[in-house]
Amino acid sequence: MAKNDKQSSPKGTNGDGPAGAEGGSQAQLNVLAQYVKDFSFESPGAPQTLQGPGENPQLQVGVNVNAGPRGEDIYEAVVHLEAHAKSDAGVIYNVELDFGGLFRIKNVPENMLQPVLFVDCPTLLFPFVRRVIADVVRDGGFPPLMLDPIDFGRLYAQNLSKGGAADMSQPN
Repeated sequence: MAKNDKQSSPKGTNGDGPAGAEGGSQAQLNVLAQYVKDFSFESPGAPQTLQGPGENPQLQVGVNVNAGPRGEDIYEAVVHLEAHAKSDAGVIYNVELDFGGLFRIKNVPENMLQPVLFVDCPTLLFPFVRRVIADVVRDGGFPPLMLDPIDFGRLYAQNLSKGGAADMSQPN
């Protein structure tokens, strides 16, 4: 292990502090990539639904996070978001997005790795998820869907209490 610590110290210099300040054991979370992994937008009622939402418009939004290892110290976290707008007249639009991020996570204790993957990583991805969703709904001819911030810590705690998120390599 000491050999790996010495090798990782010089690489740990990303402009966020002096290298080796704590012997290379300081926790690191680096975003390596962000990407749209899967995406769908449907507006089956267009152009009629563009003239007005119809009676009793309803919006249902769901979010889920999946995460798992992709290599040594490399992990992927994916935020899956679905938004379904409908009215008495039928479907207004459906949008589904899987937005992923590739992260390098080093020197994080094993018992803290899962919270980092299911709370910190999606929190970093969410502003981009929000922008993609708002833009596509607007580009579909509707007012942009401006999602409220999501408390991924609360969602993680809820899933943990239900027995979910126990195995980070399995989808929740």
